[in-house]
Amino acid sequence: MAEPTSIQHDSAWRVFLVFLRLGLTSFGGPVAHLGYFRTEFVERRRWLDDRGYSDLVALCQFLPGPASSQVGMALGLGRAGWPGLLAAWAGFTLPSAIALILFAFGIAQYQGLAESGWVHGLKVVAVAVVAQAVWGMAKSLCPDRPRAALAILAALLTLFLPSATGQVIAIVVAGLLGHWGLKLSQPAGGQVHAYPVSRKLGIVALLLFALPLVGLPLWAAVSGSSVLALLEGVYRAGALVFGGGHVVLPLLQATVVPSGAVSNADFLAGYGAAQAVPGPLFTFAAYLGAVAQGPLHGWWGGLVMLGVIFLPALLVLVGALPFWESLRHRQGIQTTMAGINAGVVGILLSALYDPVWTSAIQNRTDFGLALAAFGLLVIGKVPPVLVVALASGAGWLLTP
Repeated sequence: MAEPTSIQHDSAWRVFLVFLRLGLTSFGGPVAHLGYFRTEFVERRRWLDDRGYSDLVALCQFLPGPASSQVGMALGLGRAGWPGLLAAWAGFTLPSAIALILFAFGIAQYQGLAESGWVHGLKVVAVAVVAQAVWGMAKSLCPDRPRAALAILAALLTLFLPSATGQVIAIVVAGLLGHWGLKLSQPAGGQVHAYPVSRKLGIVALLLFALPLVGLPLWAAVSGSSVLALLEGVYRAGALVFGGGHVVLPLLQATVVPSGAVSNADFLAGYGAAQAVPGPLFTFAAYLGAVAQGPLHGWWGGLVMLGVIFLPALLVLVGALPFWESLRHRQGIQTTMAGINAGVVGILLSALYDPVWTSAIQNRTDFGLALAAFGLLVIGKVPPVLVVALASGAGWLLTP
């Protein structure tokens, strides 16, 4: 087994700046975010290899919460320790959270932002980013016919079961078939990444993750506090959604609208604005906290809600990492992980069509713009930030 790589000594400030740039430019949802992350940390900075990155993605797909944010937290933790974890989360999350809180303060003139031409260009470039991720990961993680077949099977499963549950089923099926059917000539696990999380700390984190799921509802019921009921609903939404993204929206709506904390009209207006900002969709909770009626509102309410919805994702990630890192490098698990890695490629391939392609490509012009962006990324090796800017400008120019 490979020797564990030591935690790099990058400063938390440097990690923050790297993720801040991603937080300002990563449009397109969690699948596109994973594509941006792969380009930045596997290809450009080489913080880890394709196999290690895919293993991390597979873990976060299994865990509840926003998968792309959890991948970012783990990358920051592995690079700069605990300050790096917080720096990665803050850099990737705060741009969209601040933008949505500002929108909550009455930037009504931007209500049509999600339909503007430059935002449409950003959606189109997300197609190229995901396609680049599929292209690169397929070459390294599906090098033979059996693993290519597993990727196709996973793609078909997620196409016919378009939900977070379908993704989990596809990963489980690919892992089982890999365990039973794959034969690896040299079953190596790639780079080994050490995280500063002991098993004891992991168990404590898992207990802290579960405690609010039981304690907050009881506390809210006994006290009759509307604030506690609101916090409980937001925590539960963050704790029980696998893969994050749009699935969290109906849970949040069921928490804030019937209680009267947020009107349905304000909820829908914020949802529209959330489509026009980069970063994780979980930052929608910051908007809800800012517009909520009651003691929690404004900047304070937005930041509290933001912390509450991300807290379970942090705790369950910390709880899982020490066990995951020790298990995934054992020889008996290598074929299972190889199957899961192929399944992740298939899931990305499926998501490239729906929702990324279906929400962005509306005509030949859109396809041409996506193809040009893909060529710049894959053939021209142009930095993703520049491609994003060019696609956004092209979308603005080409929109009637």
